[in-house]
Order: sequence, then structure tokens, then C-alpha cells
Amino acid sequence: MRRNPRIGLALGSGSSRGWAHIGAIRALEARGVKPDIICGSSVGALVGGAFASGELERLEKWVTGLAWTTVVRLMDITWRGGLISGNRIFTVFRNNLFEKRDIADLPVKYGAIATELATGREVWLQHGDLLDAVRASCAIPGLFAPVVRDGTVLVDGGLVNPVPVSMCRALGADIVIAIDLSWGKLGPYKEKGGSRGLEIPPQQEQNDSSWIGRLLRRPRKEVDETRIPSIFEVFNTSLDIVEQRVARSRLAGDPADVLITPLLPHFGTMEYHRSTEAIAEGRAAVERMGPLLDRVLG
Repeated sequence: MRRNPRIGLALGSGSSRGWAHIGAIRALEARGVKPDIICGSSVGALVGGAFASGELERLEKWVTGLAWTTVVRLMDITWRGGLISGNRIFTVFRNNLFEKRDIADLPVKYGAIATELATGREVWLQHGDLLDAVRASCAIPGLFAPVVRDGTVLVDGGLVNPVPVSMCRALGADIVIAIDLSWGKLGPYKEKGGSRGLEIPPQQEQNDSSWIGRLLRRPRKEVDETRIPSIFEVFNTSLDIVEQRVARSRLAGDPADVLITPLLPHFGTMEYHRSTEAIAEGRAAVERMGPLLDRVLG
């Protein structure tokens, strides 16, 4: 008797754009697509972990309630390994979203990607505490402090494998649906959408007098004036370039059966409060690929 193909879902890195994964998963569920395997890199590991543990609804409820001021309050500033230690935000995740669970006990096969800082080696996290694995995968260099796991210093998985199709296939997926958030970060999409970088929303500027708020606020310039970008814009755009180039290279060598590309060119790295827009675009991206999904999965 012929078995049904095992479906893998590869969720890519992308900081605040990552909430688009929630909308994409919801749209896939509405089409009757139920992944057997889910692998994630960076924020994809976070959303994928919530899905694999049955906590996606709780995560969606939490992110749709975020305000910019909440995001700022969750930034516990440190200069040890990164700008933000990450303890505050991951304590919130531990207390409200993720129970202490071993990856091996999850109802859906799960894996996360991280990068070994000393060697640049790609590390596959498939055992141990789920949230610890997520935190390691999300450790954006320079922004979040690295994570020590099994005696190894780990940083963001997006540096080496931004869209982990290869891991899905290695774990047994016959068909892989990949969600790549790097489309639209650079080039014509970004120019059409504009770039807000780490800018604080205008409506918040009057109320946010914290030093971190001033630090992240981008000076206003005339539209036609060529300016030198801020250190944060240079750093984050450089990471975007690396992520996009690596993602396209990896996908060329190991392509997904269906590639879904949410377009969020105007999203800044830390604009996690814009979840409603991201989730809506995740749904729309799935619908744009509807005919191919029907053909591949039908």
C-alpha cells in the first residue's frame, strides 16, 4: 500500500518578518496541509517550535498584542556578546508560551539551525530543551548575546542556513514547503516599500524618551538628500545581504518543492509589534502559490 508523502516545512530567518510564518502556517492549515516535519532557522525556529509543541495559537495571541513600547521594555541591554542579553524576552517565553519540553518528545518532528561561532560550522539542534534550542538559533550576531550549548558557543542559524530545506529532507521529508523571508529585503522590492530600519514609529516618538528609544531612532533627512546611514542600518543591511545571498545559494543547490516568499520590504529588524501586517502577508504569500501547492500536494 502506497504511503502518503511526508511533508516538511522549512521556516526561514528574518527577525520581525518572522511573524509572517504564523499567517503562512494558518493558510496552509486551511488548505489541509499538515506538516510531518518542521525545521526552522532563527525566528523560524521560534515559530516552528511553537507549532511543533502545539503552542502556535498562544504565540499568535501574544504577538498580536505587542506594542512598540512593550518591545522596548523587553530589551535588556548588555555589552557582553551583544547589545541585548535576551534573558528578559526568553523568560517571558518560558513563563507564558513554552513549557519545559524536550525536542524528542514533541508531537511533530522538529529541528533548529544554529551556527558555531568559533568555526562557522552549521549545527543541527534536535535534542534537549526546546526553548534553549530556539534561543541559540535566534542569537543574531551583535544584537543578541550568543548561547553556550553543550560546551559550544552558538549564534544565529541564518548565517549558514537561512531556509533549512536540507534539514527537512535529512529528517525524512518527501515534499518540502519552504518559506523564505529574505525576498524583498533588498533591491526593487525594498525601494518600492521604503526602508524603516530600526526607526521608532512616528506615533511613539513623543512618548518614548528612553535612551534605547533615542538610540534606535533614525535621524530624519530630506528625501532627496544622500546621507550616510547609521551604524545600525549599515550592520542590519549587511546581515540582510549575507542572509539573502546565502539563502539563494542554498536553495539553488537544494530547492524546495514549493517556495513561499512573503514580501515585507519595509519591515525593520526590531519591529516585532507589526505582527498583524506580517501575518496577513504570510497568508497572502501562500495564496499566491495556491495553484502550485494544489499541483504538488494534490
